[in-house]
Amino acid sequence: MSEDRLLGSATRSDQVDQNSCPITNYRSLYFSIVDLGDVTKAVVPTLDGPVLVVLARSGRPLTVGEIAAEATRGSEIGIRRTLGRLVEQGIVRSHQMGRNRVHELNREHVAAAIVKLLADLRLELWRRLRIETASWSAKPVYACVFGSAARGDGDVDSDVDLLVVHPSFPGEPVPKADFWLSAIGVLLTSYSRGTTLSLPKQPDRDAWQQQLDQLHNAVFSWTGNRLQVLDVSPHQWATGEGIDPQLRRDIKRDAIEVTPPWTPKAFQPAVGRGAT
Repeated sequence: MSEDRLLGSATRSDQVDQNSCPITNYRSLYFSIVDLGDVTKAVVPTLDGPVLVVLARSGRPLTVGEIAAEATRGSEIGIRRTLGRLVEQGIVRSHQMGRNRVHELNREHVAAAIVKLLADLRLELWRRLRIETASWSAKPVYACVFGSAARGDGDVDSDVDLLVVHPSFPGEPVPKADFWLSAIGVLLTSYSRGTTLSLPKQPDRDAWQQQLDQLHNAVFSWTGNRLQVLDVSPHQWATGEGIDPQLRRDIKRDAIEVTPPWTPKAFQPAVGRGAT
């Protein structure tokens, strides 16, 4: 995502710890960087990765054409050859179903658990973001991944875009519950409309920035991709003040929520795209 679409308070760390991220100077090695459109490339550069991931996620046997349609890369001819090899190795089963030959993952194979891990690599990134932000002394009110990382159509040069709504700093206005409801889609079950929303404790600005800096380094270490953070106040996100309107709509459309579990039981995140 281009930086000029972010409001002025958005942050991005260009100073990544070289000691914790030794691959910084080897970005040309594609297997060191996560392709956000095909995360299996980081460990399986051949077509085996996307083919096995499609089969792992499927609840039914698939034809070659169906696998090719869902795979992130590879021609139908290449996928057909890959399937033939995987059938010989026993990780994939193949049988005739009517007029079509179909394929499915052999879930009893000793390597099936590894294939399942490959299929869930994106979920692992979301899980780590939740765990990391849950460890913060001042937790975000709301956090979500958006952009190409959320949509799954990025590449090795894509940033991981993250919206973080920080607890209101001293002097910042606090949104009303009805603004919050319309802006983020949080279901308020014990707060009446028009009342002031109860938010986490006010953080120290320097301490908050230090947490963001640490997250930049963590994401780079996990993926090899840069993290770009859109850091806004609850008032800014609720009202849209200073945020590009199209960007705000895009975030709402693509958001994969990674808010840590600070929220009282009275709040339930609205269902969006989900963490897939």
